Order: sequence, then structure tokens, then C-alpha cells
Amino acid sequence: MKKTYHRGTSALCGAALLLAGAAPALAEEVTLRSADGTVDLTGEFVEFSENAYVIRTALGELRLSAERVRCEGAACPSFDTGRAGIVFAGSDAVGLGMMPLLLEGYAGFLDAEATISATGTPNEILVSLVGDGGFGDDMGEMVVGSTSSSDAFRTLLGASADIGMAARRIRPEEARALRDAGAGNMVDPANEHIVAVDSLVVIVHPDNPVGTLTVAQLSDVYRGEIRNWSEVGGPDLPIRVIDRPSSSGTRDVFAETIFTTEADPNVAPLEVRIANDNNEVARLVNEDPAAIGFVGYAFQRGAKPVTLVNSCGLTMTPDAFSARTEEYALQRRLYLYNRGDEMPEEAGAFLDYALSPEADSVIRKAGFIDLGVEARRQNMDGDRARQLLDPEADPYEGALMREMLGVMVDYERLSTTFRFRTGSSRLDERALVDMQRLATFLQEAPEGSDVLVVGFTDSVGSFDANRDLSVERADQVLLELQERIGELPGVTMRSAGFGEIAPSGCNDTDRGRGINRRVEVWMQRPA
Repeated sequence: MKKTYHRGTSALCGAALLLAGAAPALAEEVTLRSADGTVDLTGEFVEFSENAYVIRTALGELRLSAERVRCEGAACPSFDTGRAGIVFAGSDAVGLGMMPLLLEGYAGFLDAEATISATGTPNEILVSLVGDGGFGDDMGEMVVGSTSSSDAFRTLLGASADIGMAARRIRPEEARALRDAGAGNMVDPANEHIVAVDSLVVIVHPDNPVGTLTVAQLSDVYRGEIRNWSEVGGPDLPIRVIDRPSSSGTRDVFAETIFTTEADPNVAPLEVRIANDNNEVARLVNEDPAAIGFVGYAFQRGAKPVTLVNSCGLTMTPDAFSARTEEYALQRRLYLYNRGDEMPEEAGAFLDYALSPEADSVIRKAGFIDLGVEARRQNMDGDRARQLLDPEADPYEGALMREMLGVMVDYERLSTTFRFRTGSSRLDERALVDMQRLATFLQEAPEGSDVLVVGFTDSVGSFDANRDLSVERADQVLLELQERIGELPGVTMRSAGFGEIAPSGCNDTDRGRGINRRVEVWMQRPA
């Protein structure tokens, strides 16, 4: 019972799903699990019919739609799907968490209906499209295989996938291998696409009283330097660490942020369990009062999120705004990649939809954070305002702090935040998307609005030089924005720079300094 997929290079083909081979033995057990973790049932496999699994349990025979669950176990049926119009492969965070709803949204955008079926392979789904809201012709099929970010680039290299899904950016060695294979420049905007942003959330059991950890404490927990919850204000319980495989993009982001020093090779946690995907992490943590894990923002599943405090005392709570500004510690971008040398026309059409504002509501519904522009009043009681009221500040620097505080009171901050490539005056890969989103947002601004483009730097270098650099960066972004949208009737646009004051990250790490080298956008609406 072999299941084969062939990448389509013409229009979506629409082959029908066929159950291949004879039915497996009735007495073999299988497990049916939903992508959101709400269904987890084990029983004897009976049959697969009418796009549903039937299993025999202590409660009797249960029928579950293949659109809701995937089948795991040797008795699960295999399928022959013929030609697949688009093949997606890579990150489970993207594939399991976002793609089912995103593909349903795409179907609606096309005035089609999507039917999602489990294929029998763990973490793999088949999506079939039928036109005219389900009453028309078959429009084709798409296969989504969800494993790891590393697999996104392996399958693109082997040309067995059309679109790679990644929870991290492509590594230089992966990009070189694809370039050498003729796939082109994988970090070119035509081949690399940021579809959403995400915060990794550290989670514990809902009954665990620990609600805050420093980043250093979290590092010590995962390295085994801290082994009991009582050491961080919790109950006297040995900590059970839930981790991810080394191939996981989610794990890469976590490790790069949390492990900033060399580990002691002679120390390890008392117990570590490796979970294959975000859903399994959430399930294990929710089942175990002693467990701790980390998941994507969309996968908390009722577990208790932990607030983090960084090395310079800034409190970081995961929410949509901090994810869009990319100022939360465990922050990541979610990517879709395609080869530059060949891509089916239908794959390009899907990417156009996924990157457009049309997809924003679907991305939010899936629990992720879209790239839309959000406005928020600047909190006069928050960390930033407290920094600006520092009574020990140098008088010269203090004057600039008071100037900034006076402006903050009257302006909202927009979530759009521009950053630059390391050591370069060029904006990074996300800025191109953000610039267009911001332009559209400002074109709808009410007459009488005042837009202030505000530059900041890290603390490397002299105070005056950093002030000058922040003004230059703000001027650069303002110029690019004005070139894109032209004059807006009744809307004033200007720039300012405040140098190294009001850092959003810690200047003692490369990552923190990168967060601080930014250009924000503030807006005052008419009264």
C-alpha cells in the first residue's frame, strides 16, 4: 500500500483520493489525534469509509472525520493520491498550526470548498479543492507534510516540494546548497516570504504557582543547574523538562535566545522528554504538574504561560503587539520558501494570497500573529516610561529623555518597526513587507493626523554619535515611505531620533543590540 505524490507543474490536477490495497487487520490499535490536541483517542481500527475513520473503543464504535484527525499506527490505511498540485513540506508549527486554516481561507478566496483529509502518514494532510463553493469541478489537491524546518530545505533541494515551511530563517549553508543546485538566491524577496510572526511561550502546568522566570533561570532549568521548582519559588517537585529535537526550528530559536553561555558538560536536567511537535509539548505539560516546555503562541492549549524577565530587568509578556514589534525575547518569524528556478503557477498564486491582507484574519484565527498594523497607546506606567524618568541620568541625556517622554504622551505607537541588516544601512527582509502594509494603513489616516518616524540605536559608541545615527536612520525610512505613498492630503510626516535611550532589549547581547537598532512609527490622530 504505497502512497505517492508527484509535484504538479501545470494547473491543479484534481485526482481523486483512493484507498489503496486491502483493509488492515481489525484487531490492530490506532490512535486518532487532532491538530489542536483536543482529540486523542486509541482503539481498534475497523475501517476507513466516507472520509472518516471508524475505531472500536470501550465506548463502542466511534466515527471521526479525517478532516479533524490524523491516524497513527501500523493499522492506519495508506493512500494513493495521484498527482498533487502543490506540495508543502517543513515546520510543524506552520504545517499543523497554520496551513489547514490558511488553505481553507485560500479556498474561500477562490470561491471553492476545501476538504482536508489525513493521509495515513503522521502529520500529513491532503487538501482537495472543489470550485463554486463545493458544487463545481475539482480544482486539484495539495499535500502538506509537517515535520521540521530543516526538512523544508531538504525537500526544496531535492525538488520534492514546491513550498518549504520554516519556523526560522534559512541557514547560509542551506542557501548555498540550494543555490549550487540551481534554485537561485533563497533570500531574494521573490523566494523568501515572511507569512507571520510568532512568540515562543514558556508554559507550565495550570496549577504551578510559578508565573515569572528570568531568562537566566530558564537557561539553568534547561541545562540542569536548577532541578527543583522550589529553587524558583515553586513547590518541592523535581522539574521535568520537555524539549524538542535538534532538527526543530522552534528549538533553534529557543536555544539561540536562552543559551548565551557555554554549558557545563557534567550537568544535565534530572529528566528530559523529547516531544515531536508543539501539540505534544502542550499535552505533556498539561498532564504533569512538574513539567516545563516551550511552544509557539498558537499552541498553549490551556497551559499556563510564564512571563520572562531579561538580564537588564525588562519584563517581557508575549502578546500580539510585542510579537509584531519583535521586542519579546523568544521571537521568531515564520517563513515560506520556494525555489527560484521553477515554481508551479498555482503555488505562486497561493503565495500571493498568503502574503496579502486577505489572509490576516485566517492567520489570526489559527492563533498566529499577522503582519497587519496595530496602534497602541504608549503606557506611561511601563518599563519605557520608567527608564525615561531615571533620576540618576546625566543632565544632558536626561533632557533628551524628558523630550521623548513629552512626545510619547500624545502619540500612539504603531506596531510597524523597521530594523536594519547587521552592519548595514539596508533594511532587513521584513521591512519590504512592512513598508507596503504601513503605506496602506497611512493612506486611510484621518485628515489632521501627524506621523512621526522615530529612530533608536544600541549603546555602542558615543551618545552624540548614536543620536546622529538614529536621526539618519529615521530620515532614511521616512524618505522611503514618502517615495512609496507620496503626499497624503492633511497628513504631516516628519522624523526624529533619540539615540540609545529607551532600549527595548539588553545591550549586553548581540540579540538585544539588534532589537535596539530600530525605527518606530508613532501617530497622533486629530482630536
